[in-house]
Amino acid sequence: MGFFSKIAKGLTRSRESVVKEVKGAFGKGKLTEQVIENIEEKLLAADISMEVAARIMEDVRVQAKGEEIDSRQLLTWMAESTRNLMPETPVWVAKAKPHVILMIGVNGAGKTTTIGKLAHHYKTQGMSVMVAAGDTFRAGAIAQLEKWAQRVEVDIIKHQEGADAASVAFDSYAAAKARGMDILIIDTAGRLHNKGHLMEELRKMVRVLRKHDEALPHECLLVVDGNTGQNAIQQGQGFNAIVKLDGLVVTKLDGTAKGGAIIPLCREFGIPVCWVGVGEDLDDLIRFNREEYVQGLFLKEEVELIPDPTALPEGKTASDYYLGV
Repeated sequence: MGFFSKIAKGLTRSRESVVKEVKGAFGKGKLTEQVIENIEEKLLAADISMEVAARIMEDVRVQAKGEEIDSRQLLTWMAESTRNLMPETPVWVAKAKPHVILMIGVNGAGKTTTIGKLAHHYKTQGMSVMVAAGDTFRAGAIAQLEKWAQRVEVDIIKHQEGADAASVAFDSYAAAKARGMDILIIDTAGRLHNKGHLMEELRKMVRVLRKHDEALPHECLLVVDGNTGQNAIQQGQGFNAIVKLDGLVVTKLDGTAKGGAIIPLCREFGIPVCWVGVGEDLDDLIRFNREEYVQGLFLKEEVELIPDPTALPEGKTASDYYLGV
């Protein structure tokens, strides 16, 4: 199944909420200020923030130019505007050998499962992968990660439950380096952003890693549950104060009606979504694509959206990209 099919399926509940609300507020005609205000309010149902909703509808107002349009054109323009509000996910490049990925997030976000799926992805790309059981705090966390390591057949570095998590991080990097591993993924204890002692432990893990190399970790990914919605912003603010976030992983996107929360999350931290989880299978952790995300959120079928207006191909105008009703 291609990316668009997976993201469209995963966003079914969110899309149904958005499209139902938009079509309920507007069918065909001119976009009056009252209609625009109503649609802005409806977008909140998908956890799109009011600030983002206002930006989207301002772009639509400019596009409409006071002329009559239908709901299909409206939704297409909304998708185009949303795409341009989100940072593009950069092409992934390993920054060193091993490339170190630190996974953080609150309990229940799906962090350990994501690590297993991520290890599987890199292994299928022909890379050697090691995982590190840095969650020494939660009972059963080490055993859970060990099961994933066995399932996807990758190396694991672990200490005893209750051990110093920073020592696990330090030793795992040394082992990965000695064994010539391509990828090292370090698990951390799920923690709330307001738990001072656990946040200090995270700070220590980063500090100890940097005794090996000041560039570590190469990626720090915040894993958020798609059902959390905009509440994840507060989580991210706490973690970002400890270690600079490089990207987001949004899990359980297939089971939420709050898929629109990805947009304010990206804007709040100025970082891209790197991965999304859209199912239980090993291959259901997929690289994020903002173009296909906004189509999956606003449009059931794949259409050709207008490119970023500052980057239209030579000889092309916006009208070349509208497919009609």
